[in-house]
Amino acid sequence: MLALLAQISTFGHGLAAVLFAMIAIWQFQRKGERNGVQISLVIALAMTSFWALTVSVEGAFSAISNFSESLRNLGWLTFMFVLLRTGEGRNEPKSINVIYVALALVLISQVGVDSLIPIFEGSPRLGSMAAYTSLVLRMLFAVGALVLVHNLYSISAPETRWGIRLPMASLAAIWTYDLNLFTITYLTQQFSVELTAMRGPAMACIAPILALASVRNTEWKLKLSRSVAFRSLSLVAIGGYLLMMIVIATALEIIGGDYARLAQISFLFGTSIAALLLLPSGKFRAWFKVKLAKNFFQHRYDYRAEWVRFTDTIGRPGNDSAPFHERVVKAIADITDSPAGILLMPDDSGRLALQSRWNWPTIQVPARACTSRTVPFFEETGHIIEFDALRADQSDLAEQIDLGAIPEWMTNDPQTWAAVPLVHFDRLAGIVLLARPRVNRTLDWEDLDMLRVVGRQVASYLAEARSQESLSEAQRFDEFNRRMAFIMHDIKNLVSQLSLLARNAKKHADNPEFQTDMIATLQDSADKMNGLLERLSQHNKAKPEEPKPVKVAALLQSIIEKKRLLHAIESTQIDDLTAMADPARVDQILGHLIQNAIDASPDGQPILLNARRRDLSVAIEVLDRGEGMSSEFIRSQLFKPFASSKDGGFGIGAFEARSLAMAMNGRLEVESKEGSGSRFTLILPLASHLSEDETEEERAAQNA
Repeated sequence: MLALLAQISTFGHGLAAVLFAMIAIWQFQRKGERNGVQISLVIALAMTSFWALTVSVEGAFSAISNFSESLRNLGWLTFMFVLLRTGEGRNEPKSINVIYVALALVLISQVGVDSLIPIFEGSPRLGSMAAYTSLVLRMLFAVGALVLVHNLYSISAPETRWGIRLPMASLAAIWTYDLNLFTITYLTQQFSVELTAMRGPAMACIAPILALASVRNTEWKLKLSRSVAFRSLSLVAIGGYLLMMIVIATALEIIGGDYARLAQISFLFGTSIAALLLLPSGKFRAWFKVKLAKNFFQHRYDYRAEWVRFTDTIGRPGNDSAPFHERVVKAIADITDSPAGILLMPDDSGRLALQSRWNWPTIQVPARACTSRTVPFFEETGHIIEFDALRADQSDLAEQIDLGAIPEWMTNDPQTWAAVPLVHFDRLAGIVLLARPRVNRTLDWEDLDMLRVVGRQVASYLAEARSQESLSEAQRFDEFNRRMAFIMHDIKNLVSQLSLLARNAKKHADNPEFQTDMIATLQDSADKMNGLLERLSQHNKAKPEEPKPVKVAALLQSIIEKKRLLHAIESTQIDDLTAMADPARVDQILGHLIQNAIDASPDGQPILLNARRRDLSVAIEVLDRGEGMSSEFIRSQLFKPFASSKDGGFGIGAFEARSLAMAMNGRLEVESKEGSGSRFTLILPLASHLSEDETEEERAAQNA
């Protein structure tokens, strides 16, 4: 079995050496201008071929095989580095360079440790330690290389990702196989003969994939993001931390003598406790972020990430989210890692007052939060105030800043760090006061530019919010005015009715029947006035009833009885039909129409009120013999609010009558001719669900 595995290893690695050599030669002889990516690819392929050849000839565990494996890994690491530098991610070289340098140092350490193994052959303890360290270094490199492959693929542009999919998959397969081999060896304390033998055939299968990738595309583009750099650096730092712990623990075992075990346990316990204390610390993370951004990035901010976070904070909806003005403070404070802040906004008198605070209950804001020069100063300059500079030496800033515009309570509080004005079209919408961040620092030009842009954006949000509040207030006034206009029209109708009643009372005051009807009319008018007052109240939440079956004849007879003291009302046909309607709204519609007919009719000329069936509807007609209306007035003005042909008219009645009819799935029709009077017809749907008795009555009315 071992002999068969040895033959598989020899021939498999030999085949891989041939295939990778052929691909390298083919790439080297390809026509066209050679770029850095192609050259680095040829070198990586040649080193892989050399490694496979040494394993086939010398065996998997020889010194030359270990050295050639390191060269192979270095070649592919160089290929990925060149691929990155020639892509779209070259604007941020420092951060990604650290990752490559860390992996390169692991490879160099691996070569150095491998060279010590033959030297320590005479000392089993030192030889075992060197072999163990070499194995750990190989595991660390495989993990770091896989992380790098994943990140480089995930950050590439979508339109170019297809071109690097195959080479990245091939490299991931190589280092995944190595990681499995080394991990099993680490756990079992001996090399897996089967995995070692199949390593060559596996590499031979990967070679055609790399060849196909070279055919598909020779120009691969990458774009590195800041978040990937942070994750990669964190993983490298964790790997370095674990490596340091392993190396020091092993050294303590060698030199510790009788106290080796106690020293190892104490060291591991101490480093673990230190990691648990530092990593969750917000101050440590803030310090690490500042140092990393300062030393490894060309720009302090990842502007895309900051803008996405800013818009998410400002626009987060839902009942569980913080109030809008509090989110405004948090959105700005998060940019500079400030733990707290407050928002000052102009009140009705134009003075700044506390609007909202976020995580800052200790700061005391006086009722007079600004001086008379504060608002003009910030509107004219838009200057961002750094309070540490004011506290240090105010004389140097006197030429740039109007010190009288900065309230003393801001400067006296040691936690105040910066004041960001929110200026919208040269008008101060507010000021955000930021607390000192966890890691104290001064504002640089990039901070100032970022805060100015964000301040203008926040000012536009505040201005829009204030405009929405003003619009909502105007809409409430408009609704009140609209309600008032309808009520005033109804009051005018009631006044007209009472006026007619008073005029008729002079003629019929001694008639007991008239007296009885007059009392009923006055009571009805009083009830309507109380209803109008309820409608006028902003607390009135009453809704009209849903349409229901209503006897039209009984309803019209009731209306005639109420109006007969005011004006003569006649009828030629009132069918006993049932309509789907709201009685209150029908009464209000006919009240408008009859009152308009009364106003238009001369004294002694009666009004006609009829009701008959029209197809599947009930048609209620109100006719007068007044002056009438022109067709142009009916078309363009009759149903428009505040348009009337009568002296002193409000122009509301017809508009409200049609609106009420439409609310009951009905409509209002009008026919008129100048000098011949007008006919208003209220169309209501017939009731479709009636009892048997009601159905018989309907049939009798239709046959009459």
